[in-house]
Amino acid sequence: MTAIKDTPHPGLIITVLGEDLDQQGRGLARWNGWIITVPELLPGEEAKVQIQQRQRRMWLARRLETLKPSPDARRPPCILAHKCGGCSLQHLSVDGQNAWKQERLHNTLTRIGKLSANFSPLISPEAESLGYRNRALIPLLMEDSKLRLGYYRRGSHRIVNLNHCPVLDPRLDALIPEIKSDLESTSWVIDSDFRGEAGLRHLGLRIGVRTGEVLISLVSATEVLPGIDALSERWMKRWPQVKGVTLNLQPRRSNTVLGETTVCLQGKDAIDEQFCGLKLELGTTTFFQVNTARAERAVELICDWLSRSGEYLNVIDAYCGIGTIALPMAAQGHSVTGLELSSASVRHAQRNASRNNLHNTEFMDGDVVQHLQQLLPHHDALVVDPPRKGLSPDVLAMILQQPPKRMAYLSCDPATLARDLHDLAGDQGPYRIEAIQPIDFFPQTSHLECLVFMETINCAAQPGIA
Repeated sequence: MTAIKDTPHPGLIITVLGEDLDQQGRGLARWNGWIITVPELLPGEEAKVQIQQRQRRMWLARRLETLKPSPDARRPPCILAHKCGGCSLQHLSVDGQNAWKQERLHNTLTRIGKLSANFSPLISPEAESLGYRNRALIPLLMEDSKLRLGYYRRGSHRIVNLNHCPVLDPRLDALIPEIKSDLESTSWVIDSDFRGEAGLRHLGLRIGVRTGEVLISLVSATEVLPGIDALSERWMKRWPQVKGVTLNLQPRRSNTVLGETTVCLQGKDAIDEQFCGLKLELGTTTFFQVNTARAERAVELICDWLSRSGEYLNVIDAYCGIGTIALPMAAQGHSVTGLELSSASVRHAQRNASRNNLHNTEFMDGDVVQHLQQLLPHHDALVVDPPRKGLSPDVLAMILQQPPKRMAYLSCDPATLARDLHDLAGDQGPYRIEAIQPIDFFPQTSHLECLVFMETINCAAQPGIA
């Protein structure tokens, strides 16, 4: 009996004290030497929980009763926050979110990167913590003649049905109820997982935050959707801000939401957006940061950092996408070479450069590391915006072999950032860190973006960021 009491097992009810949050925003506690993970448990909160199941070295539990609440706890702005997996920190105040994210960044840089560098306060104005998402790709499922539209429940593949989403731009959020009603009235097969007959899978909404233009996209496993042209026409007439309706075809049974083929049903197949004073074109499959204001702030900081050299530089923008960083740098007068694996994104970047009469740019598709080998010796600065997994070993090795004088690193994962900084700016690295600026692109979630500026150790010191 003693062993059962001292060891977690399913059904056991215990009292725990929240110590931290994990990368998914779940509460972490310790009990008899075991790590207990509890959704929505905040640091400093004491709660009665019930053990559910074991996952590797930890146990999952559900909260039964809060015995001592955290002073940073709040009522979530969304009534579905306790169920929906789209947000993980709505129950934590904005100040509490900011403090935790800064602490997480500090601990990650210290533990993984072995760095003691200071960083600027997190950019995360409370007034911009809701209504910031300029895009949504929402799973759909017709069930008992009722349409379920929403994100997946935490830890499951069950859709949490919604009519409104407070983190979505209000102009998009206002469209959801009527679009949902229209789709429900069709005879279409609707199943995001494509478990049976081919049909509609996802609803895509995108807005140009500065222009107000809206693009509605339907993602389907089939083109055979009777009445889709008439429905698209009704949407265009009903909402003047809707400039186009598209159909994206994803016939594969996979978790990849968007397919390679997009058909324009009504209006335009892309909308216009103003970004850092430039005109950009955004289509159904275009990658563009979902938080326009924070993305602009990050790019402005990069441009300010480059301008402090007092000269026009030759800059490489690796993982350039459609040119959201490269084009504003070029608008300042720098000569920019953008590198991107996706040929479609490169074509998009070239069109955006042409639209803005920026002729001091070149965009190249293909393997980034192969291009870097040829370009690094002839460029003054390197800007990287890699995926969540960070820099590949080949890319990192190439940079270490031929480090340009200045380097900016925009990261979407503190752990991989810290790993890469350990090699780039650790004791044996060629760089010293000039400034670290965390930016909260995704309020209400556990995600964190971070911008790091570096210069080679033998490079003349530049002023820091204000």
